Amino acid sequence: MQTAISKLTNKYQATVPKAVRKKLNLNAGDSIAFEIDSDIIKLRKASPIDVEFLSALGPTLNEWNSENDEEAYNDL
Repeated sequence: MQTAISKLTNKYQATVPKAVRKKLNLNAGDSIAFEIDSDIIKLRKASPIDVEFLSALGPTLNEWNSENDEEAYNDL
């Protein structure tokens, strides 16, 4: 197992080490996902969002789009 280390900036940003970028085939602009399981964190390349699917799904989600819903969830 190989270990790579990075340091957090004062804005909580970190550079992904070259060995990790290479292993995950990461490029500038790629999204990464953090899988959290107790005290173990796994980093992986996130799958691109299927915009066409989300566009088709959007109109079906209007069930919770009322003024009452906005008021109820406004503080979350």
